[in-house]
Amino acid sequence: MKYLALVYYQEEKIKAMTEKQWQDLNQECIRSVEKLTEQGHFLGGQPLEMTDTATTLRVRDGEVLISDGPFAETKEQLAGFYMLEAKDLDQALQLASGIPPARLGSIEVRPARELPPKQE
Repeated sequence: MKYLALVYYQEEKIKAMTEKQWQDLNQECIRSVEKLTEQGHFLGGQPLEMTDTATTLRVRDGEVLISDGPFAETKEQLAGFYMLEAKDLDQALQLASGIPPARLGSIEVRPARELPPKQE
């Protein structure tokens, strides 16, 4: 079964890191992905740029509304995601606990769902 592990942390903590601390965290994430890949659990993922680069789009009554920044003000910001293959939620949580930024913020783990077949 597929599980999405959404990585959240406070960007201010990241911005307060030294360049070495930031690079060390990135290298730790790379090693984590390599391990998950070797074990057959990593299906895909990607880190995201900081929220000051985000643009939010909404469509209301056929009109496209665009605003700078993320949709909601939160204490933690979405930093990236890992798509994991796990036999069940317990295994997905165990795998997600090894994602390095979990020490700085939180990892939200949710089962992925498949869309129904296209109806003709």
